[in-house]
Amino acid sequence: MDGVPRVPKQWHPGPEEPAALRFSVLGPVRAWLGDDPLPAGSPQQRALLAALLLRDGRTATASELIDALWGDEPPSQALAALRTYASRLRKTLGAEVLVSESGGYAIRSLREGALDHVNAQELAADAEKARAGGDLSRARDLLRDALALWDGEPLASIPGPHAETQRARLEEWRLQLLESCLDMDLEQGFHAEAVSELTALTAAHPLRERLRELLMLALYRSGRQAEALAVFADTRRLLADELGVDPRQGLKELQQRILQADPGLAEPSAPKAEPVVALVRPAQLPATVTDFTGRASFVQELSDVLAAASSEEGRVMAVSALAGIGGVGKTTLAVHVAHQARGAFPDGQLYVDLQGAGSRAAEPETVLGAFLRALGTADSAIPDSLEERSALYRSVLDGRRVLVLLDNARDAAQVRPLLPGMEGCAALVTSRIRMVDLAGAHLVDLDVMSPEEALQLFTKIVGQERVASEREAALDVVAACGFLPLAIRIAASRLAARRTWTVSVLAAKLGDERRRLDELQAGDLAVKATFELGYGQLEPAQARAFRLLGLADGPDISLAAAAAVLDLPAEATEDLLESLVDTSLLESAAPGRYRYHDLVRLYARACAERDEQPPSERAAAMSRLLDFYLSTAAGVYAIERPGDRLVDHLEPTAHTGLTFEDRHRAQDWLYSEAISLLACVRQSTQDGFLRRSVDALWASVDLAESGTNSKAYEGVAAALREAAQEAADAHAEARALVTLAYVHYYTGRFEPAREAAAQALELAAETDHLTSCWASNTLGVIALLQNQYEDGEAHLTRAIESFRACHDRAGEASALCNLSRIHLATGRTGSAVSLAQQGTDMYDDMGHALKGANGRYALGLALTQSGRLAEATDVLGEALAVFRNSRQRLWEGMSLFRLAEADLAAQRPAAAATNAETALTVLRGIGGEWRRGNVLIVLGQALNAIGHSGRAQVCWRESLDIFQALGSPEAATVRALLNPMAVA
Repeated sequence: MDGVPRVPKQWHPGPEEPAALRFSVLGPVRAWLGDDPLPAGSPQQRALLAALLLRDGRTATASELIDALWGDEPPSQALAALRTYASRLRKTLGAEVLVSESGGYAIRSLREGALDHVNAQELAADAEKARAGGDLSRARDLLRDALALWDGEPLASIPGPHAETQRARLEEWRLQLLESCLDMDLEQGFHAEAVSELTALTAAHPLRERLRELLMLALYRSGRQAEALAVFADTRRLLADELGVDPRQGLKELQQRILQADPGLAEPSAPKAEPVVALVRPAQLPATVTDFTGRASFVQELSDVLAAASSEEGRVMAVSALAGIGGVGKTTLAVHVAHQARGAFPDGQLYVDLQGAGSRAAEPETVLGAFLRALGTADSAIPDSLEERSALYRSVLDGRRVLVLLDNARDAAQVRPLLPGMEGCAALVTSRIRMVDLAGAHLVDLDVMSPEEALQLFTKIVGQERVASEREAALDVVAACGFLPLAIRIAASRLAARRTWTVSVLAAKLGDERRRLDELQAGDLAVKATFELGYGQLEPAQARAFRLLGLADGPDISLAAAAAVLDLPAEATEDLLESLVDTSLLESAAPGRYRYHDLVRLYARACAERDEQPPSERAAAMSRLLDFYLSTAAGVYAIERPGDRLVDHLEPTAHTGLTFEDRHRAQDWLYSEAISLLACVRQSTQDGFLRRSVDALWASVDLAESGTNSKAYEGVAAALREAAQEAADAHAEARALVTLAYVHYYTGRFEPAREAAAQALELAAETDHLTSCWASNTLGVIALLQNQYEDGEAHLTRAIESFRACHDRAGEASALCNLSRIHLATGRTGSAVSLAQQGTDMYDDMGHALKGANGRYALGLALTQSGRLAEATDVLGEALAVFRNSRQRLWEGMSLFRLAEADLAAQRPAAAATNAETALTVLRGIGGEWRRGNVLIVLGQALNAIGHSGRAQVCWRESLDIFQALGSPEAATVRALLNPMAVA
């Protein structure tokens, strides 16, 4: 604390105005003039100040004040002492502030915002109004602001019976505000986040039944029913032991509702839209085209359906599904109709391209996450599973009028979870297939334009003057386009951009069927003919860019990566890409990022295979892209791990990548490019590419270590290992196995990790010293986790010697920290601390912030077991801060887990429970079940220590199930925890 109370500064003195007085009673009793602290005197003098401040300007008589300060046993000179205190305060505060009247005293003439407890009262009152008005989000924020005004114990160190009474009152008020705030947390869907706070509060206030009730509800809504029931059992036992009473009726009823899996408990009791921040109205519709033409009957038909859904009589959600071949104008029509209907859906419009035509259609759970965020739902409130996200999505939309446009859907199964499901809402769906299996949908089959409509569209784009004199030629053009709107738009745009061309010239070009694809599926004939037309009208540089950029597998491509593919400066590349965007052959996904429509990408690749001369240029383009990713990833690795020798042993690249000024920008690049980088690596397994691909994967190991991209990383590592085996490339296979071992380790699958590392060591023993070093290091860590300490020490000792031999200090530091844990597991705590400190110091000397945090993690473990708990907590806290700042969720969660262990050892079970609960939340979905099982052990121990023995048993039973399924020796530890309780 800086000594200044957290009070909203509602008044700022001007140059000629005196600074304002401010006071604090929600903590130590203090006074400030502006930002300068004022002396408040002795404890008795501060007691007088507190008594006057808490009367809110009313006069207190001398006898009342004497009773407040000394109670039933005042000193003989109490009145004189009171007057002395008052005189001293008046000198500090001013005679106009501390006034004497009617034989007593009062504090007056304070400005707005001067008293922290008054500010808290006003914030609490505003919160009640917001809650009554249905604005739970604002109410919750206001209560959090009010609670933030407390700074420890109210009236801290103030003596006297009045101070004691007021201290209890203020603390009770704080708890009531906390309960209200947590109640609203649950109503808004923040169940998982509330569990850790409620666990700590119930430990601090074990007899407060409302907190127990909220904890039960939070656990139940987090999918932890057994723990919720265990809380009730713990509460009933505690109340009987301490007070001889049963839980109150509300707590009993909640237990029964949980036992019966009452559906009403699964949703907030307040209006279901409350998880969303109030007044968030998404407006995601793409811009409608200004030259929209025709389709009058379809526009009317769809508008009527939407109007019926949005009317007061609308009782069901409306779904309209538009079907037709690619390029027929489904999206243009849907967006046009949606814009016209915006007024009928005042609560917002959502849009998504479901990418159904490609091989990687959008996953419904990913789309739901984006929709929920757009509707104001916090990331922390968004559940993991598709079913839970879909249910929350419908809840958020309940009572709102929202239009959802689901563009380019693959099939009905992809669409169903994304439908609003609420009356007053509507969905427009576009797809290449007719969704006859989408129950209740209004189906619209969209065909090509009529000749008249097609000619109108062509004319609007090209201009009336040019078309009027060549009407027949214009009709030939639109006919050659198959009357498809997309084809017409591309052809007309090209003609409009070339003033020297006539319509007849364009018609003649379209009449040359040799320029069209030889083989077409009947339904796609017009679409591909349109692509051929657009491609045929490109300038040579544009055509080359169109062909080559389509070779990359990623969902999109950055400007920098595209420049590498084309071997051009960024400025020239951007000009080319923007010109392709103008022709509709390329889309601008975001500033500096570009993507193809799925079918256009396939066509671009066909053009590359057919037209790119010499054919080797295709391989050269992909080679440049791989070089770009390898070089840039190596630069990120070097920034994150200064002194690490891996970057000196990567395959050479002929083309450079990006450079970064700091590690945060480097991290931004790595995580934003993760999907595209992994896609490029996966497709680059041919001869001449494989070793660079493996090295690019190793250099981007942060993607696996963070837990964010572990699954995709593992798939690529496995594919590279298989490719290396087929190519009989032992060097590439060994390195691919190292990456595979890493990702198995990070996801808690230790035996597959051991097998991969052992195979890597065998393959690399004679040919790749660095890979051999890291394989030995990995084998040592895995042996530790499998309780094979002798083997682990041998592997790590070998790794240390090997790292030293090749002057790899970063590798040596890693192996030293890992060896520290072996020493710790075998009872050599002194040497464990020494080894971890040595490794951490080496990291620090190299400026190695991220791996230095790993060193501190190992050091924190050693210090904890050595009994140096304060040091351990500090070191682990430092590691936690770095991991959070580096987006390393796996290590963030594990650091919280180790902090919980240190808290337990230091007899701080409530803090341990909070840290363990938070660790579970952070590690959700990453790190593997083994790590989750260990966190549950510690959480159970912490809960047991604070009297939540029932919940502790639930945690331990879940942990036991995990370790038994894994065949892990930790199962014996858990059985030992459970058996005494089972006997009792």
